[in-house]
Amino acid sequence: MERAFALPAPAKVNLFLHVLGRRDDGYHELQTAYALIELADWIDIERRDDGRLHRSGDLIGLPEADLAVRAAHLLQQRTGTRFGADIRILKCIPSGAGLGGGSSDAATTLIALNRLWQTALDRTQLAALALQLGADVPFFVHGENAFAEGRGEVLTPLALPSFECAVIWPQVHVSTREIFEDPGLTRNTKATKIASFSAAVRADRTAVEAQFVGPKSSEALARFGANDLEAVARRRYPEIGRAVEHLAAFGAARMTGSGSAVFMIAGDADVARAAVQDLPGGWKGWAVRGLSEHPLRAW
Repeated sequence: MERAFALPAPAKVNLFLHVLGRRDDGYHELQTAYALIELADWIDIERRDDGRLHRSGDLIGLPEADLAVRAAHLLQQRTGTRFGADIRILKCIPSGAGLGGGSSDAATTLIALNRLWQTALDRTQLAALALQLGADVPFFVHGENAFAEGRGEVLTPLALPSFECAVIWPQVHVSTREIFEDPGLTRNTKATKIASFSAAVRADRTAVEAQFVGPKSSEALARFGANDLEAVARRRYPEIGRAVEHLAAFGAARMTGSGSAVFMIAGDADVARAAVQDLPGGWKGWAVRGLSEHPLRAW
């Protein structure tokens, strides 16, 4: 292969996000559950023989700071390949929304270039490179829904029930560092066990199989835990709170990641679609399905 077009880089939501404390290295000790959703960026990559990297398409900031370009540089350095690449990205996942768009772009770039450059790294080796780019990039490389600990990079695969999801972005850009450095952030949530979360998943699956319709069908899963970053983000950006309140009329709603996107899990696609209709001016919304695995997991 010398080129690959229309490669998906799917978004994620954090079903819950707990901050357990601050680590000696300055990062925070977290527990979260990552779930892939259909909303995605799209990446075209063509191999170059001159070793150069060229980034085009939708771009925020300087090319050299772009996570996909940084991922390509890391793979070049790690393997010593003589190849380069033209990387074009169509952005559909908003930046600064807590949906993992930049991280997912980096992961898809690593997965694709590993094949196009024939560098033959296995998934564990790619994930080690990915961690240098961000704590959630290894999740996208591994390509399956996961219970995450540490900085978010210690992953245990999760078998989630199928779900529909309403996502709203109130067009607010949030800095993750800003939220984590806020003095009002609570950093002492008690650690939970994956078994406790899995029990909530089983309860959710039972509700779906019983064919409940509407918000009740997925409340067991959606209400598990909390997003400890949400209170800080809502105080700093009141529009996030208004988005949560809008979705709460349809089911249990919360913010994903450090914000600003919010989501609501629905057992019924009609409920998800209704939740993103008639949004205030400037907001964007999507009704999407959850994914059982990354579309490129077989790569």
